[in-house]
Amino acid sequence: MNAMSIVSWAAANKALSLVFMLLMSGGFYLLIYEPDYSECDQDKRCLTIAYQVQEDYQVWDTNPQQLADKLSSIMGDDWDVEIYPVSDSGPLIEAIDKGNADIGFVDGAAAWLAWEVYDLDVLAAETKSDGRTYYNAAAWVRADSDMAAAYLDDDPDTDPFALMEGKKSCHTGWLKSAGMLIPMGYLIGNGYAEVIGDPTEIDSLEATVHGFFSEDSSIPRGSSPYSSYKGAMRCMMEGAGDIALIKDTVYDSYCTGSDAHDWCLDRDEVVMLEPFGQAPSHPALYNPENMDLETVSQVQEALGALNDDQEGADILWDLLYTKDMIPTNAQDHLGTYGAAVSNVPGIQAYFG
Repeated sequence: MNAMSIVSWAAANKALSLVFMLLMSGGFYLLIYEPDYSECDQDKRCLTIAYQVQEDYQVWDTNPQQLADKLSSIMGDDWDVEIYPVSDSGPLIEAIDKGNADIGFVDGAAAWLAWEVYDLDVLAAETKSDGRTYYNAAAWVRADSDMAAAYLDDDPDTDPFALMEGKKSCHTGWLKSAGMLIPMGYLIGNGYAEVIGDPTEIDSLEATVHGFFSEDSSIPRGSSPYSSYKGAMRCMMEGAGDIALIKDTVYDSYCTGSDAHDWCLDRDEVVMLEPFGQAPSHPALYNPENMDLETVSQVQEALGALNDDQEGADILWDLLYTKDMIPTNAQDHLGTYGAAVSNVPGIQAYFG
């Protein structure tokens, strides 16, 4: 996670302008907005949201000022909400840590770093499509494999995780939670895999993966047919690998209904093994040193009230990619994840 510089305030505070760009053909026009982030009224209590922004937004639906305006309306006349623009999760965490922002939305790995290294806490988390605030990181294998047989037979003398040694693994990508960090953390922490190389260097993880799994295992870096959840599942189903390290809902997402891909195997031809652990959904961070419990409760209620009307529901989906935010804390939301990824060599130094 490479921290980038904070988006300049000069660009962020430009007045809202409408720029008409003539397309190359057809005489159509594209409306482009430059962001205009309102500052808090000095006579009101201020909530500042650190938000990863673009330089400009082609549609107003994705401008985070919408979120600020809606939360300000929900929280009442005493409150005003402003956006503190950042370009990545690194400066977002720094902004909350130093008190330049009150809350911010990050992914699970960045949230764990913020909790582990900076003592930040979580006040709310997004829900997945099934209502959970997490998904399970698990290995999917073909039903005719020895790993599936060991798992389904529930034979205490045959361990499906031990049988993974030497197999070709299909990862979603380098340093992805479900595709690498959680399964490798589990395998290392439980003595199946041995760290190869310097345990304080993140580059040792690749050697560790190839030392436990096959040298021919797939670890995509960038886009490829076998990258991402869909690609890792395809890698296993097409026989390029023996194990797909993905999340528990991938089969339903890509291999059911009319949209099922032609490379999908039937459901009874694949088996999901016991999950390695839980990957948390994206949470909202805050600094307990800068926000009292009463304010935490107010912010939690405001985030939870976003889906009370269609306007708020649209903002949740367009800006936070969820249908709901529910109250939680770092221990409940990140504890299982932290227990797994903390075993990965060099992970804290890398994210730090």
